[in-house]
Amino acid sequence: MADRSGETGLMSARPGLCTTLGIEVPLICGAMYPCSNPELVAAVSEAGGIGIVQPLSLSYVHGYEFREGLRYIRSLTNKPIGVNLIIESSSKQYLQRVHRWLDVALEEQVPFLVTALGKPDWVVNRAKPAGVTVYHDVTSRQWAEKALDGGVDGFICVNNRAGGHAGTLSSQALLDDVGSLGKPLVCAGGIGTPDEFAAVLAMGYAGAQLGTRFIATTECTAHADYKQAIIAAGEQDIVLSEKISGVPVSVINTPYIESVGTRAGALAKWMLRGRRTRHWMRTLYSLQSIWKLKRASLRGMEYKDIFQAGKSVAGIREIRSAADIVAEYAQALKEVH
Repeated sequence: MADRSGETGLMSARPGLCTTLGIEVPLICGAMYPCSNPELVAAVSEAGGIGIVQPLSLSYVHGYEFREGLRYIRSLTNKPIGVNLIIESSSKQYLQRVHRWLDVALEEQVPFLVTALGKPDWVVNRAKPAGVTVYHDVTSRQWAEKALDGGVDGFICVNNRAGGHAGTLSSQALLDDVGSLGKPLVCAGGIGTPDEFAAVLAMGYAGAQLGTRFIATTECTAHADYKQAIIAAGEQDIVLSEKISGVPVSVINTPYIESVGTRAGALAKWMLRGRRTRHWMRTLYSLQSIWKLKRASLRGMEYKDIFQAGKSVAGIREIRSAADIVAEYAQALKEVH
């Protein structure tokens, strides 16, 4: 792998992420359903960060067969990309799809995998012989220790300011909780400005993962209503809804969210508490939300406006190109160093 430290001056500062992945800026465009379109993933990688493919988004929302989609992204950039694998095993059929996605990702020589939920040992066992780096999403030390036993190379630390399925700890508390495990940590949540990016790296994180900031870009194909909702929102406009997946999800408090409420109903709560019924309730929520989130992303306020976003909306006030964002964040690091 080529050493690009002379190009940016950042590689030597963050060897745990940049050197390992062969990128120039320790900045990840996180996998987002439904917003991870191929052009956005490629643009972030081409600019010097790394874009992460969300398989369901690639196929179900953007219409690409998985291998075809990866090759299309490769036609847009020859820089490293990653693939997100949600490895929870509650559905045998879904887990079979994850195994196929892993097979294809390895065959297509994707160098970086981000796993979420479940124990990632079987992914690591497949990835390591191919020289592939594996990071795992965590919200606390409990889950980090299980992933560490599975052999992962690092952690994406999802804090309480993140969009989608946010954690419960602040970025500092999560760093304190997981830092002693001795793996590179990536801060995910609440980063919407270059100064916030520089601050989390100064705090001790090896890199940062952004989602909401990259939705409000020219390359993201999300509906203009979605982007404008992000730009117009303040931190106080982000609420947690239990009605999307059965566990709290960070969304913008649009008129639709206000009309339907954010709390699960009595029957849903009863089913979510049961060991046997929890799976069925979460499956029902997931099937409904996959459709609603896709429609909202593509049709905006014309449909039920469920817009996932994190508290980083407070610092996002305009639509920018992904390249401009990566360059601006890289400059912030240079000024710190």
